[in-house]
Amino acid sequence: MAVFATRGVADRDRACESEPIRLLARLSCRLSAGPGGEALRRTVSATLHFGVTSRAPPILEVAVTVVDAGPDESGGERRRLLGRVAGLWRFPVKSMGPEGLREVHVSWHGLAGDRRWAFIRDGQVRSGTPWLTISRRPGMVRYQPWFVEPDRPDTSSTMVRTPSGETFDVVDPALANELGNGIRVIKQDRGIFDAMPLSVITTQSVAGVSTLVGTELDVLRFRPNLVIDAADRTAFPEDAWVGRVLRVGRMRMRVDARDQRCAVVNVNPATAVRDPTVLRAIARHRQVSLGVYGTTVEPGHIAVGDSVHIDG
Repeated sequence: MAVFATRGVADRDRACESEPIRLLARLSCRLSAGPGGEALRRTVSATLHFGVTSRAPPILEVAVTVVDAGPDESGGERRRLLGRVAGLWRFPVKSMGPEGLREVHVSWHGLAGDRRWAFIRDGQVRSGTPWLTISRRPGMVRYQPWFVEPDRPDTSSTMVRTPSGETFDVVDPALANELGNGIRVIKQDRGIFDAMPLSVITTQSVAGVSTLVGTELDVLRFRPNLVIDAADRTAFPEDAWVGRVLRVGRMRMRVDARDQRCAVVNVNPATAVRDPTVLRAIARHRQVSLGVYGTTVEPGHIAVGDSVHIDG
């Protein structure tokens, strides 16, 4: 039991000056504590003694008893901190370079402006993947697109700087011609995704696969939208998030599946040089999976530094 005493001023108009006032209150509260955010139910009993006279200021004395009642069955797991956002990236043109962000709105169709443009080859339009890809055209990673109005990507002009330093509007036929004969650009406002609109990887997974390969790898090999520095320092922590709903900033997303990798991860995003040992290591040790895919549950704003919690 802990006893606290404090002094204050009573409302003398409402108090009887010749008699003390006793008020007995029982309060209950639930506090979150312990490893993993387990909730503990605690009962707090408080007795407040008011001594009010015309000759002395009132005294408020509170006696508090705290009793642990064990874990909260409602599930403290729901708000467990998973980590914080360490990086945000969108790719205005599919298979081209990234645009790093400090903050962005996430809609039902992923990050605003992400993978809205793609280049396709005539004659392959009915293919499941008609667009040009890094696995077939590794040099595309050295083309750098950006939005003229980055805060309004859906209506902004999109420019592309080529490896030689020339700049084109993404719809300029000269850019398509540079990429090859029979190439043209398309736009889809809902995004052009191989699987799902949100891709997530942790810094721990990038470090883990770097260890497997034997060299430090750039996170952009894996072309994620969200890079999370996880509270769990073991390698590949996001594997355990599949099937859960996460709250990231003001956005909620469901983690739907592990990300099945392809030869894109072999391409160095800075030099476009291939290294087949990367995919080989992921296949041998990770069943070809690294990072996770997800979908939006509740659109909202996210920013670098935002906390990431389990939310369902």
